[in-house]
Parts: sequence; structure tokens; C-alpha cells
Amino acid sequence: MDAPLVLGIETSCDETGIGIVRGRQLLSNTIASSMDEHARYGGVVPEVAARAHLEALQPSIDAALAEAGVTLADLDAVAVTSGPGLAGALMVGVGAAKGLAVALDKPLYAVNHLVGHIAADILDADAGELEYPTVALLVSGGHTSLLLVRDLTSDVELLGETMDDAAGEAFDKVARLLKLPYPGGPEIDRAAADGDPTAIRFPRGLSRASDMAAHRYDFSFSGLKTAVARWVEQHEAAGQPVPVSDVAASFREAVVDVLVTKALDACARFEVPRLLLGGGVIANKRLRDVALERAAAAGVAVRIPPLRLCTDNGAMIAALAAELISSGRRPSTLAFGADSTLPVTEIQVDEDPDAVAPMLPSGSAP
Repeated sequence: MDAPLVLGIETSCDETGIGIVRGRQLLSNTIASSMDEHARYGGVVPEVAARAHLEALQPSIDAALAEAGVTLADLDAVAVTSGPGLAGALMVGVGAAKGLAVALDKPLYAVNHLVGHIAADILDADAGELEYPTVALLVSGGHTSLLLVRDLTSDVELLGETMDDAAGEAFDKVARLLKLPYPGGPEIDRAAADGDPTAIRFPRGLSRASDMAAHRYDFSFSGLKTAVARWVEQHEAAGQPVPVSDVAASFREAVVDVLVTKALDACARFEVPRLLLGGGVIANKRLRDVALERAAAAGVAVRIPPLRLCTDNGAMIAALAAELISSGRRPSTLAFGADSTLPVTEIQVDEDPDAVAPMLPSGSAP
């Protein structure tokens, strides 16, 4: 018998993601990005993102259903990102999911965007079972978080997070300093390919001994961004050409060094020989390469979901809901809303104590 068929809606930032899964089997993953509309502003504009979601939702749902070869009536449940993210963007997805669930008389699961990034890993059929506990490093445009995952559906602990600019934001801002286009991540990567990562020793935020007590697993990239700005300003003021490739490579190395060092420190401290990498910035090849190399030396196994599932997408939201259903969790009520600061420890939002958990078909498996 089949596992639950779930449609997931993700609208936390600038990508409208609709995904359909059957348990842990990915059937469709449709993404409509509004990145081009934000490029003229050099960053995501919340109002523009919300309007783009409104325009993209229906065509994206239709495309996902067609790709999966199913109809709305076939669905067993609907899932949606409740937070964290941009409030206006989240509201669009939450409203659409509630409307679908009510119209179809289907259970609705409101879930956490960050935990969804972890759930993306279970859609990789070749990766094997996700073992617990595992340390998860999530790096995206709006979030940099280090988590201890004891159970995907019930126990996720926040070890540390960004205190100012997330890593992705820092890439965008440094790219602007170097007069590179938006989005900054791929552009910094391209520029860094010909640069020397040891040319400039930029600061590693919150990595000094004095930071360890209060901020051992927290991240700060604002100071790094400022250091790059000062370095560039000094060279320009002196009439010297700015070696863009060396600056890009040195900046990227500072970010990667902090991310990998703190993640492996968490693995060692909690005696967890597993590290999962997620979020859109994981597309950065240097980050993946350094993480794999240093983790191997430390005896830590690294898991990376398929890169197409690392960016924001609806499939990861559907996968998390399918796991919640399989673990017997009841659906959410209709009283939940968009929560831009939803804590990662709240995996599912507003579970209905009076609802009945959806019944899995006899003999089904996640």
C-alpha cells in the first residue's frame, strides 16, 4: 500500500515552492523564483516577494500536480511553511494552504521551514536512513543555524544561530562592495575561482577564546563584511586597484572556515559522528569541499541532500509533514498564522489535540 500523498507549499522568501511526495518518494518539485525582480534592488524586497507568490502559486500547483501525475482529490494532506521567514510572503502560502485544506476537506500540517531543510535529506533515495542524533548546519540567505537533531519530528535543539547577517546575506553585501551582480553567492564563487584564499586574513567572527562561553555555536558575519569594506575603501583611497578575485576568495574562506569549524566542534562536543549540511549556500563548492575534507579527518560522516533540494522548496515541507503523519502526529488547527520568528524547536505548529491523526494505509511505509 502507498504512504501518505502530501502537497507542500513553501513561500518563506523569494521562491514559490510546491512539492508533492508519497512518503519519502519525491514526485514533483516545482519552484518559481522571483529573484530577477529583486536583482534591481540588490536584495529581496518583502512586498515584491509577496506579490510574486500570489502570481506564481496557482500555476506552480498546477505544474506540480501534472508532474506528479495526481489530482488534488488524490491528496492525503496539505503542508505549509508557517515560519520563519518574511511575514508577508509566509501569509500568502499559509492562506493558500488553508483554502486548499478546507476546500478539499484534507488535514493540514503547518511546519517549520528550517526543520524542512533537514527533511529534504530523506528524499534522497540513495543516501540511506538518516541516523540520530545528527548535527545539522543550515546555511541560507536568511538563516545560519547549527542544530542538534535527535529526532526529525520531535526533538530538534538549537545550538547556535546568526546574530546579525546570515552567511547568504554577507555574500550578497560583499558582492555589492566588489561591484558584482546579485545574487552574490554565485558571483563571489566565480570571482574567487582565480583568487588566493590566503591573500588577506579577514576576521573569523565569534571565534576567539573570549567568545566561546556565550557564543560558541553562534555566527556573526557583519564584522567580516565591514572588514572587507574597509580593506576595499583603503585600497581605493590609495589609488590602488582592488584585486577582486583575491578579496572574494579570502572572504569566502573566512566564511567557510567559521561554518565548518563550529559545526565540527559541535560534533566533537556532543560525540555525534554525523553532520548534515542544508540550505541554499551549500551550493557553494568550496564550503562542501572543505566540510568533506575536514570532516573525514575528524571521523565525521557528512550528508548533503541533492542540491536541487537544498534551496527553499515545497518538497521538503511535504516530506516533513509525511514524517509527522507517519509518526502519528495530528494535523494543525486552522488557527495558526504566519510566524516570521518561529523557533526551530517548534517543528509543527498548533497541533489539534481534538483531531484524529490521519490513518496510514495498512502495510504502508514512510
